[in-house]
Amino acid sequence: MNIEEFITELQKLNINLSETQISMLITYKNMLQEYNQKFNLTSLIKDEDIYLKHFYDSLTLTKALDLTQNLKVLDIGTGAGFPGLVLKIVFPNLDLTLVESNNKKISFLNAVITKLELTNIKTLNTRAENLPSSYREYFDLITSRAVSHLRILAELSLPFLKVSGLFIPMKGNATPELQESETTLTVLNAKVLDIITFKLPFELSNRSLIKITKLAKTPNVYPRSYDKIIKKILK
Repeated sequence: MNIEEFITELQKLNINLSETQISMLITYKNMLQEYNQKFNLTSLIKDEDIYLKHFYDSLTLTKALDLTQNLKVLDIGTGAGFPGLVLKIVFPNLDLTLVESNNKKISFLNAVITKLELTNIKTLNTRAENLPSSYREYFDLITSRAVSHLRILAELSLPFLKVSGLFIPMKGNATPELQESETTLTVLNAKVLDIITFKLPFELSNRSLIKITKLAKTPNVYPRSYDKIIKKILK
């Protein structure tokens, strides 16, 4: 996918980029390629892969909800900024928090944020289970792309989501993970509202957006420590 194809495909998602946003995304792409020579940020570094598998893929979140709203958004395990930083460029109205445990990736994210002069955005160099208690029941939307099994990700995310907020993990084929996560979601007072499936253009790989809502506050014992989340499935 080249830049022209990227712009055209986004229009099919009802996203019309301004010249400024196009310029910002190109700068982001160039910085990703530059920094990747020093740090291992991503294995997908060709222009066509960045536009399709990083930028376009991130923006498919608009299939699940209206991102023109003033939402407090948390992106867990954002890596080099996907989907969160891409969403912020295209939807500057979002109040965005990016969580990433890798210090080099945080340094890259901060460099891009400074270069693009983005506001109302913060980075946290920590693990999701170590987020401050002030963030409990705080976010309107929590998302994550290609991070952890759903049952693990749910326990890391849902304590920080507002009641009636949306948790939307971005996955490939979600069916096996969903079946293995039903009990976890029930214990954490959440339920699946919808599963939006589609294929990426050109490459035609499978994608799923799992739309989950929170029905009531999460018990204070969650999230557990990461080793307990891994070893003991909620029942």
